[in-house]
Amino acid sequence: MNEILGYVGAIAMGLSLGLIGGGGSILTVPILVYLFSVDAVLATAYSLFIVGSTSLVGSITHMKLGNIHWMTALVFGIPSIISVYFARAVLVPMIPDPIVQIGTLEVTKSVGLLLLFAVIMLLASWSMIRKQTKKADSGAEVQYNYPLILLEGAVVGVVTGLVGAGGGFLIIPALVILAKLPMKKAVGTSLIIIAAKSLIGFTGDLKGQEVIDWPFLLIFTSIAILGIVTGSVLSKRIPGDKLKPAFGWFVLCMGVYIIVKETLL
Repeated sequence: MNEILGYVGAIAMGLSLGLIGGGGSILTVPILVYLFSVDAVLATAYSLFIVGSTSLVGSITHMKLGNIHWMTALVFGIPSIISVYFARAVLVPMIPDPIVQIGTLEVTKSVGLLLLFAVIMLLASWSMIRKQTKKADSGAEVQYNYPLILLEGAVVGVVTGLVGAGGGFLIIPALVILAKLPMKKAVGTSLIIIAAKSLIGFTGDLKGQEVIDWPFLLIFTSIAILGIVTGSVLSKRIPGDKLKPAFGWFVLCMGVYIIVKETLL
């Protein structure tokens, strides 16, 4: 039963990416951990591959529509790619297990990453629930705040590397505010950035001795891709702005559930 729910969740994750341009990847790790019993550390690696592959397919439609600003993708993406690879190859292996041990109190590496992930979920839910008050002018020339874009790219890369989330909820506002991109181009550019940094970040886990269930990973990814293709088609009929707040509340509940489960239950 859990596996069936898990694959339904994979479709939902893809649908979210297709319909609202982000947020869905935040569900991948909880689905893998709680419905497929994948270790949290391994789940963050799996999530990078799933999110990267799904976003890559989703970006194809935006490429055809001209919704990707390639210069911005390079400026934001390069520091993000470097930092996500560094996080997976260096930072994650450096995290001690257990992280904290005081008497009978023990916080394992898996629990620590899940709690960090839950905090990221709460931030993501807030970005989806709050009303957007600022929109870029679609006819405006792209302007770069290079120091902030480079810093934001690096920070998003580290977050992605640690918790395996795509980070669209951080990237899209940054592209709108810092690069002055119109929303449609911000979504398309975000997807290509997420695809590149997630897939390259995943290679940071490939050291030759890891055990990766490739058949399961490819099946889950294929289902998620089916979801994003379907979501992209439905997005032409269903306005994403109306769906985003509702999905944000769901993500908020999931974040609270993870914190309660890992600390109190």
